[in-house]
Amino acid sequence: MSASVAAMHRVMLSPISEVLRAMAETPSKSQIVQARLVVALSVAAVIFGLVVYGLSGDVLTRIGHNMLYRPDGPFVFRFVLQPAMATLGALRDGIRDARTGRAPFLWTVLTNPTERGARLKESLFATSRIILLGLAIDTAYQIIEFKTFHPAEAVIIAFLLAFVPYVLLRGLIARIARSWVGDKAAGGRR
Repeated sequence: MSASVAAMHRVMLSPISEVLRAMAETPSKSQIVQARLVVALSVAAVIFGLVVYGLSGDVLTRIGHNMLYRPDGPFVFRFVLQPAMATLGALRDGIRDARTGRAPFLWTVLTNPTERGARLKESLFATSRIILLGLAIDTAYQIIEFKTFHPAEAVIIAFLLAFVPYVLLRGLIARIARSWVGDKAAGGRR
Protein backbone atom coordinates (compact mmCIF):
# COMPACT_ATOMS: atom_id res chain seq x y z
CA MET A 1 0.00 0.00 0.00
CA SER A 2 1.43 3.36 -0.97
CA ALA A 3 1.95 6.16 1.52
CA SER A 4 -0.78 8.30 -0.06
CA VAL A 5 -3.33 5.46 0.14
CA ALA A 6 -2.33 4.80 3.76
CA ALA A 7 -2.76 8.51 4.53
CA MET A 8 -6.18 8.50 2.87
CA HIS A 9 -7.21 5.47 4.99
CA ARG A 10 -6.09 7.28 8.14
CA VAL A 11 -8.14 10.36 7.22
CA MET A 12 -11.20 8.27 6.38
CA LEU A 13 -10.88 6.17 9.55
CA SER A 14 -10.17 9.06 11.93
CA PRO A 15 -13.90 9.80 12.54
CA ILE A 16 -14.36 6.09 13.30
CA SER A 17 -11.42 6.24 15.69
CA GLU A 18 -12.99 9.22 17.44
CA VAL A 19 -16.30 7.33 17.82
CA LEU A 20 -14.47 4.30 19.22
CA ARG A 21 -12.54 6.53 21.60
CA ALA A 22 -15.78 8.14 22.80
CA MET A 23 -17.36 4.70 23.23
CA ALA A 24 -14.36 3.54 25.24
CA GLU A 25 -14.68 6.56 27.53
CA THR A 26 -18.46 6.39 28.05
CA PRO A 27 -19.31 3.83 30.74
CA SER A 28 -22.74 2.26 30.99
CA LYS A 29 -25.07 3.06 33.87
CA SER A 30 -24.44 -0.36 35.41
CA GLN A 31 -20.67 0.21 35.28
CA ILE A 32 -21.10 3.55 37.02
CA VAL A 33 -23.28 1.99 39.72
CA GLN A 34 -20.83 -0.89 40.20
CA ALA A 35 -17.86 1.48 40.43
CA ARG A 36 -19.65 3.65 42.99
CA LEU A 37 -20.57 0.53 44.95
CA VAL A 38 -16.93 -0.61 44.93
CA VAL A 39 -15.75 2.78 46.20
CA ALA A 40 -18.47 3.00 48.86
CA LEU A 41 -17.94 -0.57 50.09
CA SER A 42 -14.16 -0.17 50.09
CA VAL A 43 -14.21 3.08 52.04
CA ALA A 44 -16.79 1.71 54.50
CA ALA A 45 -14.82 -1.54 54.94
CA VAL A 46 -11.55 0.26 55.60
CA ILE A 47 -13.17 2.69 58.07
CA PHE A 48 -15.02 -0.16 59.80
CA GLY A 49 -11.81 -2.20 59.97
CA LEU A 50 -9.89 0.72 61.47
CA VAL A 51 -12.60 1.39 64.04
CA VAL A 52 -12.98 -2.26 65.09
CA TYR A 53 -9.38 -3.51 64.80
CA GLY A 54 -7.35 -0.32 64.82
CA LEU A 55 -4.00 0.01 63.10
CA SER A 56 -1.15 -1.49 65.06
CA GLY A 57 1.92 -3.60 64.47
CA ASP A 58 -0.09 -6.71 65.37
CA VAL A 59 -2.79 -5.85 62.82
CA LEU A 60 -0.20 -5.22 60.07
CA THR A 61 1.58 -8.49 60.95
CA ARG A 62 -1.74 -10.39 60.79
CA ILE A 63 -2.58 -8.86 57.41
CA GLY A 64 0.86 -9.75 56.02
CA HIS A 65 0.70 -13.29 57.43
CA ASN A 66 -2.83 -13.89 56.14
CA MET A 67 -1.90 -12.62 52.68
CA LEU A 68 1.16 -14.85 52.44
CA TYR A 69 -0.62 -18.02 53.51
CA ARG A 70 -3.92 -17.58 51.69
CA PRO A 71 -2.73 -19.11 48.39
CA ASP A 72 -2.30 -22.44 50.20
CA GLY A 73 -5.74 -22.53 51.83
CA PRO A 74 -9.29 -22.94 50.60
CA PHE A 75 -10.64 -20.65 47.88
CA VAL A 76 -7.26 -20.80 46.13
CA PHE A 77 -9.08 -20.60 42.78
CA ARG A 78 -9.55 -16.87 43.23
CA PHE A 79 -5.80 -16.31 43.02
CA VAL A 80 -6.12 -17.51 39.44
CA LEU A 81 -9.68 -16.43 38.64
CA GLN A 82 -9.50 -12.74 39.58
CA PRO A 83 -6.15 -11.96 37.88
CA ALA A 84 -7.31 -13.92 34.81
CA MET A 85 -10.50 -11.86 34.62
CA ALA A 86 -8.48 -8.66 35.09
CA THR A 87 -6.13 -9.80 32.33
CA LEU A 88 -9.05 -10.33 29.96
CA GLY A 89 -10.30 -6.81 30.72
CA ALA A 90 -6.80 -5.41 30.20
CA LEU A 91 -6.54 -7.34 26.93
CA ARG A 92 -9.83 -5.91 25.65
CA ASP A 93 -9.02 -2.34 26.69
CA GLY A 94 -5.33 -2.51 25.69
CA ILE A 95 -6.25 -3.61 22.17
CA ARG A 96 -8.87 -0.87 22.01
CA ASP A 97 -6.22 1.65 23.14
CA ALA A 98 -3.88 0.44 20.38
CA ARG A 99 -6.59 0.67 17.72
CA THR A 100 -7.63 4.18 18.74
CA GLY A 101 -4.07 5.43 19.22
CA ARG A 102 -4.42 6.31 22.89
CA ALA A 103 -1.31 6.89 25.00
CA PRO A 104 -0.06 3.95 27.11
CA PHE A 105 -2.29 3.55 30.14
CA LEU A 106 0.07 3.31 33.12
CA TRP A 107 2.49 5.86 31.66
CA THR A 108 -0.38 8.32 31.24
CA VAL A 109 -1.58 7.69 34.81
CA LEU A 110 1.90 8.26 36.21
CA THR A 111 2.98 11.25 34.11
CA ASN A 112 -0.12 13.15 32.98
CA PRO A 113 -2.02 14.73 35.89
CA THR A 114 -4.74 16.12 33.63
CA GLU A 115 -5.72 12.64 32.37
CA ARG A 116 -4.89 10.67 35.54
CA GLY A 117 -8.35 10.87 37.12
CA ALA A 118 -10.22 9.95 33.97
CA ARG A 119 -7.93 7.01 33.21
CA LEU A 120 -8.18 5.69 36.78
CA LYS A 121 -11.97 5.97 36.57
CA GLU A 122 -11.83 3.93 33.36
CA SER A 123 -9.87 1.22 35.14
CA LEU A 124 -12.33 1.24 38.05
CA PHE A 125 -15.25 0.91 35.63
CA ALA A 126 -13.47 -1.97 33.88
CA THR A 127 -12.61 -3.86 37.08
CA SER A 128 -15.53 -3.02 39.39
CA ARG A 129 -17.36 -6.31 38.76
CA ILE A 130 -14.16 -8.27 39.42
CA ILE A 131 -13.48 -6.30 42.61
CA LEU A 132 -17.04 -6.91 43.85
CA LEU A 133 -16.59 -10.62 43.17
CA GLY A 134 -13.29 -10.51 45.05
CA LEU A 135 -14.87 -8.78 48.04
CA ALA A 136 -17.63 -11.40 48.17
CA ILE A 137 -15.21 -14.32 47.84
CA ASP A 138 -12.82 -12.92 50.44
CA THR A 139 -15.67 -12.28 52.86
CA ALA A 140 -16.80 -15.90 52.51
CA TYR A 141 -13.20 -17.12 52.83
CA GLN A 142 -12.56 -15.17 56.03
CA ILE A 143 -15.81 -16.29 57.65
CA ILE A 144 -15.15 -19.95 56.77
CA GLU A 145 -11.41 -19.99 57.47
CA PHE A 146 -10.97 -17.48 60.31
CA LYS A 147 -14.50 -17.45 61.78
CA THR A 148 -14.27 -13.65 61.71
CA PHE A 149 -14.19 -10.86 59.16
CA HIS A 150 -11.42 -8.32 58.61
CA PRO A 151 -12.95 -5.88 56.10
CA ALA A 152 -9.79 -3.93 55.24
CA GLU A 153 -8.02 -7.19 54.35
CA ALA A 154 -10.85 -8.07 51.97
CA VAL A 155 -10.40 -4.71 50.22
CA ILE A 156 -6.62 -5.12 49.99
CA ILE A 157 -6.89 -8.64 48.55
CA ALA A 158 -9.63 -7.69 46.08
CA PHE A 159 -7.63 -4.72 44.76
CA LEU A 160 -4.37 -6.70 44.61
CA LEU A 161 -5.97 -9.51 42.63
CA ALA A 162 -8.14 -7.43 40.27
CA PHE A 163 -7.17 -3.77 39.98
CA VAL A 164 -3.37 -4.07 40.10
CA PRO A 165 -3.04 -6.71 37.33
CA TYR A 166 -5.39 -4.70 35.11
CA VAL A 167 -3.43 -1.48 35.59
CA LEU A 168 -0.07 -3.18 35.04
CA LEU A 169 -1.12 -5.20 31.97
CA ARG A 170 -3.30 -2.78 30.01
CA GLY A 171 -0.43 -0.57 28.83
CA LEU A 172 1.83 -3.53 28.08
CA ILE A 173 -0.90 -5.18 26.02
CA ALA A 174 -1.56 -1.91 24.19
CA ARG A 175 2.13 -1.60 23.29
CA ILE A 176 2.24 -5.16 21.97
CA ALA A 177 -1.02 -4.68 20.07
CA ARG A 178 0.18 -1.35 18.69
CA SER A 179 3.30 -2.99 17.26
CA TRP A 180 1.19 -5.82 15.83
CA VAL A 181 -1.36 -3.40 14.34
CA GLY A 182 1.54 -1.39 12.92
CA ASP A 183 2.98 -4.55 11.34
CA LYS A 184 -0.41 -5.40 9.79
CA ALA A 185 -0.78 -1.86 8.42
CA ALA A 186 2.67 -2.11 6.85
CA GLY A 187 1.70 -5.35 5.13
CA GLY A 188 3.60 -7.51 7.62
CA ARG A 189 6.98 -5.98 6.67
CA ARG A 190 9.51 -5.10 9.30
